[in-house]
Amino acid sequence: MLIVTSNEIPGHRIDAVFGEVMGLTVRSRDIGSQMLAGFRSLGGGELPEMTRALYESRQEVMARMVNEAQQRGANAIVAMRFDTSEMGTNWTEVCAYGTAVYVLPLGEGEPGATGQSIYLTQQAQQPQQASGQPAPPQQPTPPQQPVPPQPGAQFPGQSQY
Repeated sequence: MLIVTSNEIPGHRIDAVFGEVMGLTVRSRDIGSQMLAGFRSLGGGELPEMTRALYESRQEVMARMVNEAQQRGANAIVAMRFDTSEMGTNWTEVCAYGTAVYVLPLGEGEPGATGQSIYLTQQAQQPQQASGQPAPPQQPTPPQQPVPPQPGAQFPGQSQY
């Protein structure tokens, strides 16, 4: 599923709008992690326990938002945003939201087409060219569910937390 923070996807035309979708979680802070983070904050720097908790929360709300969009028949989400707020002294709300849409890539010669959209339309036409018969309409492929980070795991472009 394509997820963008912009209102449009370059090289694609929005064919249908399914409305706002969101994922939400409210987390309480683990007392042990909170105490450890409190001690670490005295020296300054990153608080790995809190970073991990926020990362996991964001992955969870993204998965919930994508699931809601898929249930509506969307293959993309535009204008995606995160929102966080504190509820009480130990609860944190994390929300991901955006607009669920169905997009079609623009082909070669269409105004606004990009290299990526031309490639996507050519890939969709290859089965049709091989058999001489029109290819059946392609259903969007469901996204992989995000995998929560393992303690001590490193992700591309990130430092160890």
